[in-house]
Amino acid sequence: MTAAKKKQLIGLFAGTLTAVVVWRLPLAMPWEGQKCLALSLMTVVFWAWKAMDTGMISLTLLVSYVLFLDAEIVPPAAVFRLWTSPAMYLVIGGFLIAEAVKSSGLGERMAFYFIKRFVRSYDSVIVCCYLLGFILSFVIPHPWPRSFLLISIMSHVIAAANLEPEYAANIGLAVFAGSIPTAMILITGDSTLNPVVASMAGVSISWLQWFLYLGIPGILASLLTCILQLKLFGKPKDFSLTDKTVDKHIAKMGGIGKKEMITIVVMLLAVVLWMTESVHGIHPGWIAIGTAIIFNLPFVRVLEGKFWSAINMGTLFFLCAALSIGSVGNITGMNAWIADSLLPSQILVNPYIFSLIACIICMVIHMILGSTLAVLGIATPAIISFGALAGVSPLVASMTAYTAVTLHWLLPFHHMSILVGLGENGGNYTEKEVLELGIPQTFVVILICLFEILWWSWIGLIK
Repeated sequence: MTAAKKKQLIGLFAGTLTAVVVWRLPLAMPWEGQKCLALSLMTVVFWAWKAMDTGMISLTLLVSYVLFLDAEIVPPAAVFRLWTSPAMYLVIGGFLIAEAVKSSGLGERMAFYFIKRFVRSYDSVIVCCYLLGFILSFVIPHPWPRSFLLISIMSHVIAAANLEPEYAANIGLAVFAGSIPTAMILITGDSTLNPVVASMAGVSISWLQWFLYLGIPGILASLLTCILQLKLFGKPKDFSLTDKTVDKHIAKMGGIGKKEMITIVVMLLAVVLWMTESVHGIHPGWIAIGTAIIFNLPFVRVLEGKFWSAINMGTLFFLCAALSIGSVGNITGMNAWIADSLLPSQILVNPYIFSLIACIICMVIHMILGSTLAVLGIATPAIISFGALAGVSPLVASMTAYTAVTLHWLLPFHHMSILVGLGENGGNYTEKEVLELGIPQTFVVILICLFEILWWSWIGLIK
């Protein structure tokens, strides 16, 4: 029996045992919530140990919710609700748009023009992944389509430099992991997650207010994460990407073709629609899927052939399962029980102590549940009440919870922005690279949460 097979069997046994033990414990929580906790923890153990394919584990959880939870309390529609949400179609559209940009040749052309102007070393490629992620957040209001577009460009950089798999994976990790701190800088960095922060605090934040409150912490987080990645991962001894090589590739491509022109026009339209969401009210997910449909029209035909293979179904079921943990946990009372059990009832009147405790608690809950949205839904209301003891406003408490959860990960299932790029359909990195960066990233999270208290005191948000 191979080591991988043994690990899978151990994970399968450990997850099942966890579910049985939690199911039988005398916990002071609603019975449906206890069953939900047992099944959710079982799934987290399965994910952590890779007991099966990630998508199959996710399907196991979804089906288990339907079979073992009371349908009158948790209807199947609540379990599978992501499939009727535009967020799911933002992911599907992101996969297809990236495939269109790649197959049209536009991605290759953009890559080499970009390389010629800015890339001089392997380290500069990593830095550019972070920088471009931030720049694109001005016009593309979600990290997933930004990352899919950027990885389609970087794939040509990888091929042109003839990089070995480990260095190619590091670039992929820079694209998807780098999208996490850079999405924090602008409110348009993540149009589905960032607006939730203010709404949970019962206030509204303008574009400029968001940048004032979280822009500087987001920039610092991006710098620290990028530096960590440069220091932790090796680089090739030879990075042979000379101007001559780049010019040769550009000349070989010739002039801009019809498909590239169509792709440029359609993508410009999509970007304009993404930028003006507040005007027309169309969710970025429907814009993304509509863009993919246009690419396959008979008189366009940028997407053709086996384009459906670009969509990772396992990722889609994982996303559904990750969000389902939060929504089902809320319905069954599991979320409230976790928050009440982990949060202390008293605290010293000091915003720094509050921030440190809130940060650690949010990360602990995040490690258990995985989903960023799920944890924010569980933790933020409790953190806001907890913050009142330290004399901090609901907005400060909400932003602290947001920072602790959104910047934190250990394994891919802890952050969707990393999960969507996992494996051959995305950045070609594995759980190993994600964990190697995620462990020291924990200290970055704590540092940023503490820095925020100092920053908010300087600008007068904390008095």
